[in-house]
Amino acid sequence: MKKETGHFGIFGGQYVPETLMPALEELEENYNKYKNDKDFLDELNYYLKEYVGRETPLTFAANVSKELGAKIYLKREDLNHTGAHKINNTIGQILLAKRMGKKRIIAETGAGQHGVATATVAALFGLECEIFMGEEDIKRQSLNVFKMKLLGAKVNPVKSGTATLKDAMNEAIRDWVTNVENTFYIIGTAAGPHPYPIMVRDFQSVIGKEAKRQIMEKEGRLPDYLIACIGGGSNAMGLFYPFVEDKSVKLIGVEAAGFGLNSGMHAASITGGKVGILHGNRTYLLQDENGQILDTHSISAGLDYPGVGPEHSYFHSIGRGTYVSVTDDEALEGFKFLTEKEGIIPALESSHALGYLLKLKGKLKEDDIVILNVSGRGDKDMNTVAKVLGVEL
Repeated sequence: MKKETGHFGIFGGQYVPETLMPALEELEENYNKYKNDKDFLDELNYYLKEYVGRETPLTFAANVSKELGAKIYLKREDLNHTGAHKINNTIGQILLAKRMGKKRIIAETGAGQHGVATATVAALFGLECEIFMGEEDIKRQSLNVFKMKLLGAKVNPVKSGTATLKDAMNEAIRDWVTNVENTFYIIGTAAGPHPYPIMVRDFQSVIGKEAKRQIMEKEGRLPDYLIACIGGGSNAMGLFYPFVEDKSVKLIGVEAAGFGLNSGMHAASITGGKVGILHGNRTYLLQDENGQILDTHSISAGLDYPGVGPEHSYFHSIGRGTYVSVTDDEALEGFKFLTEKEGIIPALESSHALGYLLKLKGKLKEDDIVILNVSGRGDKDMNTVAKVLGVEL
């Protein structure tokens, strides 16, 4: 990657208004200053251990393994404080905000997990916090909205567009342009203008670093497959990145096919999109022939985004990663499968990875090792799942 421009091949970059360039340069300068600083890393590791609850287990899923005919391990990011991998990144970014003297925190959120994680760390460090969230997602994720407010954050409803994650990110960027002097924008996924993709990737790579050490301890060798869901792609990049140079390890990212790739109602940016520019970076996007961003659909609010992180687009372009998609129905099968087989209720995001895992049945060898990232727990999705199943709570 060219550090000075933040490109991964033709992907990435800084396509932002001129007024944001000083803020991005300030952020990059400070990230480069602190990312290898001993005091910063000691404080980060302290909070990851004592507050987030790391390291998370790499759990052998005996019942799933028997069903699939291979060795299946689950990286349990659902056991983190606040219930998802998002907290790894927000801890890192808020420690950076503190060192930069920023007094106000903003963030965008779709499923609410990033919003809750941001509101949590803002409360921990006593900083003002505002979260931008689409009205449609506010309806789908009312429990997380309540949590954010309890934690002291102001939740700003976004009514434009499809009132989902893309529109929330638009509003957060507008706020940042206006209040750039005192405000730190905590982006929740490995997308956006440089340096966010590499910064989020680095903070989330704790997932893959732990998984690599843990699988070596348990099996004495690297896995054959890594599988993770992808919206913007932060949990997948966090798992994949420490294994990128290990060419024998297959990296599989699972996008949301919604009602199907041919339905026009999905959120599969790589498998169903083409290259364009959105939210400050060049990447695969869902867009029409005129470059206008298309509306998206996924049963999972956290995957309901028309783009993907630029490093995933690069991995796709060079063949290092394989990107597939599963529908809402297939994700629900994955959701029910893990719940019934292992007693673990996954988030609907993670259920997409599980939906693809089910498709591998009969294709895996007995000694194949698979690590699947359970990026979050399913508590937040109970209303959505109950509605689909026709159950009144």
